[in-house]
Amino acid sequence: MTLAVNDKAKAMQAAGLDVIALAGGDPDFDTPAHIVQTAVDALRAGHTHYPAPMVGIPQALEAVAAKMARENGVSVPDPRHQIILTPGGKWALYLGLCAVLNPGDEVLILEPHWVSYPPMITLAGGTAVPISLPAEDNFRVTAVKLRAKLTPRTKAILINNPCNPTGRVLTREELEAIAAVALEADLYVIADEIYEKLVFDGRTHLSIASFPHMAERTLTVGGLTKSYAMTGWRMGWVVAAPDIIRLATRLNGQTVSCAATFTMHACVAALNGPQDNIAAMCTAYQQRRDFMVKALNEIEGIECRSIEGAFYLFPRFPHSRRSSLELADALLDKAQIASVPGSAFGRSGDGHLRFAISTAQSDLERAVERLAKIARQL
Repeated sequence: MTLAVNDKAKAMQAAGLDVIALAGGDPDFDTPAHIVQTAVDALRAGHTHYPAPMVGIPQALEAVAAKMARENGVSVPDPRHQIILTPGGKWALYLGLCAVLNPGDEVLILEPHWVSYPPMITLAGGTAVPISLPAEDNFRVTAVKLRAKLTPRTKAILINNPCNPTGRVLTREELEAIAAVALEADLYVIADEIYEKLVFDGRTHLSIASFPHMAERTLTVGGLTKSYAMTGWRMGWVVAAPDIIRLATRLNGQTVSCAATFTMHACVAALNGPQDNIAAMCTAYQQRRDFMVKALNEIEGIECRSIEGAFYLFPRFPHSRRSSLELADALLDKAQIASVPGSAFGRSGDGHLRFAISTAQSDLERAVERLAKIARQL
């Protein structure tokens, strides 16, 4: 259904209509220049062959390990056997799922959830079990909600922090609840932290792998995609125990082989180099958030919570009788605004739309103007 809306938006753009694209998750910033230059230098220096080792060049593995210790509070004493670099964070997630799941295993996912989680779990042989988190409680997760879904087949909990689509950043109390259930039930935790650097209002990102007794059972998935505006570079990673990385490496070797060597050099430059570009992007996203949340809440028929991280808003339309898919379709028809229907993120997302604020401020202003004109029709 999401693809149908997206295809329709592209067809309208091809026909010459002025469609404002708020459906994607691609930052409108360019990759920082020093990262680009490092990649260019690597290519010119002949780093165009397979990496050695295939899981990642030593400098890149060490850079990820140092970043985990410095920023996440997670010690990685053996980078060569505890990290694998992957062509994108999406593939990192899939490798992690394949490494820990057996056929029929269940994975708890927090709903609303990213659209790819259930299909990935299915492809890895597992079953996705959604934990519905109501908007009225700001999508808060509790140990009680997790325990209610446990069965003898439960193998892992998959969390996204900060969260796409809700923009929630899990609190210490929520992470402690997840850790407690994982330890009680002997579960793995797969922590998708791709948006970890995009947090607002002075918040600090917390990695669940840094909590007591959690490092050995946590697969931390990260990457350069969102925080460094490198979506097209396809550079992600999994940090986990050696046994898990060994299994992930086998699957990686028989499928994609490895990530691109020059992107591994870019990874070193990104993690070890200046970080001021991230601060600038965060500031811009926070300003866009403040503008959009205020503007949307001033439109009758729209309610929009503020977000704590990532770059998505998840407004709801409480008085509309339309499904979220019908809302997205109507918004495209009546205002030429492309969005993602909330139901794409699970049942608890119905009645919502996801707007990406990773686009220019001028486009956001135009989108608000159009919404104000047609909101009653929705």
